[in-house]
Amino acid sequence: MLGVALGSVLCGSAAFAQDAAPVQTQAAPEEGLGDIVVTAERRSENLQKVPLSVGVASGDALRTYTSGGDDTLLALSGRVPGLYVESTTGRIFPRFYIRGLGNIDFYLGASQPVTIIQDDVILEHVVLKSNPVYDVRQVEVLRGPQGSLFGRNTTAGIIKFDTIKPSNDFESRASASVGSYNSVNLDAGVGGPLIKDLLSIRLSTLIQHRENYVDNRFAGVSADNTATPRKDAMGGFDDRNVRVQLALTPGERFTLDLSGHARWYDGTSTLFHRGALKKGSNDVSAEPRNVVSYDEANDNPQSYNTYGGSARATYDFGPAALTSITAYETTSGFSRGDTDGGAAANFPVGGQPNGFGQSQGQIRDLDQWSQEVRLAGTPGGRFNWQVGGLYFDTRDITDFYQRGYFLTTAARNPNNWVRLHNVNTSWAGFGQVSYELVDKLTLTVGGRITEDKKRTQLLKTADTAAGVVTYRGRTDVTLKATKPSWDASLLYQASPDVSLYTRVAEGFRGPTIQGRSAVFNSDFTTAKSETILSWEGGVKSRLLNNTLSLNATVFAYRVEDIQLNGNDVNGNGVLFNADKADAYGMEAEANWKPVPNLTLGAGLSLLHSKIRDKNVYAQVCILNGVVVCTVEDPTIKVGANTFAQIDGNPLPNAPEYNVDLTARYDQPLGNGGRAFIAGDFNIQGYTQFVLYKTKEFTANGNFEGGLKIGYAAPDDAYEFAVFARNITGEKNLKGVIENYMAAVFNEPRIIGVSLSGKFR
Repeated sequence: MLGVALGSVLCGSAAFAQDAAPVQTQAAPEEGLGDIVVTAERRSENLQKVPLSVGVASGDALRTYTSGGDDTLLALSGRVPGLYVESTTGRIFPRFYIRGLGNIDFYLGASQPVTIIQDDVILEHVVLKSNPVYDVRQVEVLRGPQGSLFGRNTTAGIIKFDTIKPSNDFESRASASVGSYNSVNLDAGVGGPLIKDLLSIRLSTLIQHRENYVDNRFAGVSADNTATPRKDAMGGFDDRNVRVQLALTPGERFTLDLSGHARWYDGTSTLFHRGALKKGSNDVSAEPRNVVSYDEANDNPQSYNTYGGSARATYDFGPAALTSITAYETTSGFSRGDTDGGAAANFPVGGQPNGFGQSQGQIRDLDQWSQEVRLAGTPGGRFNWQVGGLYFDTRDITDFYQRGYFLTTAARNPNNWVRLHNVNTSWAGFGQVSYELVDKLTLTVGGRITEDKKRTQLLKTADTAAGVVTYRGRTDVTLKATKPSWDASLLYQASPDVSLYTRVAEGFRGPTIQGRSAVFNSDFTTAKSETILSWEGGVKSRLLNNTLSLNATVFAYRVEDIQLNGNDVNGNGVLFNADKADAYGMEAEANWKPVPNLTLGAGLSLLHSKIRDKNVYAQVCILNGVVVCTVEDPTIKVGANTFAQIDGNPLPNAPEYNVDLTARYDQPLGNGGRAFIAGDFNIQGYTQFVLYKTKEFTANGNFEGGLKIGYAAPDDAYEFAVFARNITGEKNLKGVIENYMAAVFNEPRIIGVSLSGKFR
């Protein structure tokens, strides 16, 4: 694998040039910082003049974070102020949070208030959102409601990925690395003209590999006769991706961009370390990272194949340009897990073995279509405008299996699974106008009307071994909502180097259905639409002769009828609405070049959030009628179950603060090359993983650091470096399974070497 990866980078290349950060206009060191150009308003603009909060990460930065083979999406967590990303379902189901708003539900049909857009294509289903990003130009995080121009509708914000596009000049870039656990990471792209000034192409690939490194030490006889002691049984993955893009420019007015991609992924789903959390403490230092004891699930396999394509056509009429974006995505696969995190006999409660938790979610077929049409006036002048419409359709057939299906032949229940058919359709009309009211003061107003409709049908119930139907819940549920969204902002250009802005926005998230509960013969749960009203104000500046950029935003929002997710006695997600949630906070980002060869960066986010509803309760960590964690909220008993009042609690997975620091120093050498050292450091404040307060299900002070030391050849011909990710080997708590006091950890320390460059 190593030979293939490095051979792919070096083959046919005689000289390289370091992949410069494309989001910035490159400047000689003495010229200070370059400009950052974003498309947060569907047109290219200087970040300093965009009237909303936008965080940016360059493609180079993302490639540094993933040099050890980390998930390209999870690696962004905390790297942009206000953004948090986590997963308890492996690399195929990341969950995103912006300013504390997200969804902790692990259901394959769950909706999220954060929209993912790759090359102008909406990725809405949770599995499609896991599509890796590679050969990427830059990442933009648009914080706050963004209904006017992007997505279907979103209450939290948008993460927008833009890849490197085909051009009329031949160019290629590649980054390759190898490291601990035989980790391999190759991110490469090559392209140029097929027919000069008419047709261009770009081929891109991402190959990530890691060997299994986690031992399964279970020594008993498992229920499904699959688990025996094995060394290096799980923890690895193979993630193979390819994309081809074609750009057709037959004239000055018409362009057609075609893109197709494929992903083949096989790996291990999330590993839950049962009993890693001890009652009264969130300390997980005693739990070995690379050892589990799983009696079921056949070592947690996970596999998905995803394919997609899009066509973007633009015709410029002169005063306005008409753009059409048509896209299709499809995926299928499965994820199997020992969800109780260990052998039941090893973890008795009340003298009885507890657990035997095994499940599998399988998407048999998922199809997503989207069609967007947009008409935009030619940018420039005092007045700018754009209008458009969107149609969105996604539907899937998904199976959920529970433990009885996997038992030995004598005890097996072949009917113990359900099949669901989920359909989500949406249409929207939107528009935005921007007008310079007086010199240096610009007003921007946008609006959208959206209809969002969801339907879930239960095609097969979880029956007895004899085939008897025992389910008594609903088998067909349809929810629909039609609501407006809007935003308004003012931008004042106080000086060429300082901009002030304020923005108010309202958005909504459509109603949601949770159907997986039927696998335990429980009825569907639902949640009605939530709405958000958000305000923010900020300053964007370039100071000290363009050697310091400093952007800062303060914000506040209220979400009415907020959609929340708790657990039932079986560990199933349960949807419900709370009355509201309030939050306020700030984000700040700075880049400073105090001397020509030193660049420093810093990001900070602060957040205070509260759920406000005295009548809403969430089920706590209960197993066999025993509360196994330390609940710090008022509780009530309902039958054998215990519920906690969550009024006043923070939103789950909403860090109170996050700090990200970066630094790079380049030392010029006599031959024209440079030696360099670069580092990054991230620390995460108090974070509550569940809705109710406990001593165990929290983290505070999680941190990770990275270091890179290398050599850049003269004229940036190539760059060779040694690196370390999670350099101090931190074992951070990233998620929990409550009933089993199980812990989910961050990625291990990876030490390796990397080679990157560009060939022209």
